[in-house]
Amino acid sequence: MPTVILTGLPVPGSPLADELRSLGFDVRPATGPRDAAAALAGVPADQRVAVVDSAFVGHVHALRLALTDPRFDACAVTGALAVQAGAREALDKAAAVAASETGDRGPYADRLAAAVESAGTTVQRPELGTLVATVPAGQAERAAATAAVAAVDDEAVRLRTAVKSRDGFFTTFCISPYSRYIARWCARRGLTPNQVTTASLITALIAAGCAATGERWGYVAAGVLLLVSFVLDCTDGQLARYSLQYSTMGAWLDATFDRAKEYSFYAGLALGAARNGDDVWALAVGSMILMTCRHVVDFSFNEANHDATANTSPTAALSDRLDSVGWTVWIRRMIILPIGERWAMIAVLTAFTTPRIVFYALLVGCAFGALYTTAGRVLRSLTRKATRTDRAARALADLADSGPLAEVQARLLRGRAGSFGSVYVAALGALVMIAGAVFLPFGDPRLIAVAVIYVMAAGLAVAAPLKGALDWLIPPLFRAAEYVTVLALAAKADVPGALPAAFGLIAAVAYHHYDTVYRIRGGTGAPPHWLVRTIGGHEGRVLLITVLAAVLVSRETDFPVALTATAVFVALVVLVESIRFWVSSGAPAVHDEGEPA
Repeated sequence: MPTVILTGLPVPGSPLADELRSLGFDVRPATGPRDAAAALAGVPADQRVAVVDSAFVGHVHALRLALTDPRFDACAVTGALAVQAGAREALDKAAAVAASETGDRGPYADRLAAAVESAGTTVQRPELGTLVATVPAGQAERAAATAAVAAVDDEAVRLRTAVKSRDGFFTTFCISPYSRYIARWCARRGLTPNQVTTASLITALIAAGCAATGERWGYVAAGVLLLVSFVLDCTDGQLARYSLQYSTMGAWLDATFDRAKEYSFYAGLALGAARNGDDVWALAVGSMILMTCRHVVDFSFNEANHDATANTSPTAALSDRLDSVGWTVWIRRMIILPIGERWAMIAVLTAFTTPRIVFYALLVGCAFGALYTTAGRVLRSLTRKATRTDRAARALADLADSGPLAEVQARLLRGRAGSFGSVYVAALGALVMIAGAVFLPFGDPRLIAVAVIYVMAAGLAVAAPLKGALDWLIPPLFRAAEYVTVLALAAKADVPGALPAAFGLIAAVAYHHYDTVYRIRGGTGAPPHWLVRTIGGHEGRVLLITVLAAVLVSRETDFPVALTATAVFVALVVLVESIRFWVSSGAPAVHDEGEPA
C-alpha cells in the first residue's frame, strides 16, 4: 500500500486524512520536518510515497491527480507531492536538508517539490482548471478556500476531463456524452481499462465473423457490433483517465488493438464477399495499405517537427486563424475521416450495402483525407524555417526501417552524401519499384533488377542525417513501395490464396511499423537492431518477394505458400519481441491524446 506522510499540526474538523485513505494511502502523521524525514526513512524505497501538508484544502480529484498518476516519477500540486522509486533518492536528500532548516519557508511539501526539481528530477504539475489545491495561511483564507471547493463539483470535472481534449465530431457528439458514464460505471465495479480494451477487441472480432457469413443479417449484426466496439474503445481511454489506471500493458493494447480490430474487419468483409462470388481481397489489402501509409505520414511529420526550433510558417499561421472560427475546426476534422467517422461509415455501409461499396467508399474517403493532410504538411515544411534536432533525425531513420542491405550502403556513403536529395532519391526509388511491380509481368526477372535499384536508393536516402525539410516523407514512401509491391505481385499471380496471403504479410509488417512508432513516442527508442535485421528491413523484404516471384513463376500456386511462410515468420519474430518489451518494466505508459487516427 502506498504511504502518505501528513505533515504539520492536525487541523480540527479537516476531512483530509479520510480523503487520503479513500485514495488508497496509508496515512502517517509527522508534526515537523524531522519527523517527516524519519517517517520517510521507514517507507521502502520501491514504494510510492507522498507528502501532504495537514492544512491542505482542495478537491479530492486534485489530490488524485497529484498523488496517484503512475506515469510520472514525481508529481505535485500546492501542498502535496508524490514520488515513485525513480525520484525517491532526490526526495530523501531534500527531506534531509529540510530537516536541518529553521524558520517558516512555506508549505513543507512545496519546498520538497522545489528541491526535487532543482536536483534534476522533473516534477509533473497537472493542470487543475477549476479544481482547488491550496494551503491557506489563516482562518479567513481557509474559509474562502473551503467555499471555493464547495462551489465546484469535482466529480463533474473528473467526468469531463476523462474525455480527450481533442477528438473527432462523431466521437465528441455521438459517443463521449454517454461513454464517460459507462467509464464511471466500470470504475465503480473495479473493471480495468485493459479489460474494456479486450472486450472491444473481442466485440470487433465477432463483428468480423458476422461479416464473414456473407448474409444480410450478418452484415447488419457486424455494423451494430462494430459501433459497440467503438464505444468500448472510447470507454477504455476514458476509464484510464477517470481512474488514472495507466499501465505498460494498457499502452501496448491501446497502441495495437485499434488496427487489429479495423484490419480484421476488412478481412471479414472480404471473406463475406467471397461467399457471394465477389472477390474484393485486393480492395481490402489496398484499404489497409492506404490507412497504414496515412498513419505513417502522421507519425513521421509529428516526430520530425515536435521539437524543431523556429517551427513556424505562413501555412501554420493560416491554420491557427481557421481554428479560431469554431465551425471550421469540426469541418476540417471530419473531412480527414478520423477513426470515429470512419468506423461509423463502415458500420452503416456494411449494414445496408455490400463489401465492395464499403471498400470503395473507404478508399475514396481516406485517399482524400490523406491528400488533404499530406499537402498541408508539405506546404508547412516548405515555407517554415525550422532546424530539426538529432533526435528527430534519429526517429525518422528508425521509422524508415532500413535493414542490413541499406545499412551497408549508408556506412559506405556516410560523409560523402548530402541530405538535400534524400527524399527525392527515396521518392524515385519508390516510384521505380511500384511501377515495376505494377507493369512488369509476374515473375519477370527484370523486376529483380528493379528491386536492386530500389535497395540502392534506400541506402542512399538514409546515408545522411534526415534533417531536410521533406525528409519526413521518406518512411511513408518506403511503406508504400513495400506494401504496393506485395499487393501487385499477389494480384498478378492470379492464383487462389495469393491476395489473402498478401493481406497477412502486410498486416504482420504493419504491426512492426506501428510498434516502432509507439516505442519512439514513449521515449524508449526503436526496436532493437537485431529484430530489424532478422526480418530484413523494408528493402530486404522487397528484394525477397521479387526473387520469390521470379523463382516460382512456373509454379505460381506455390507463391501464396511463400507469402504465408514469410508472413508467419515476420509475425512470430515481431510479436514475441513486442510482447516481451511491452510487458517489461522499462516499457512506457503511452496513451495517445493527439489527433484521432
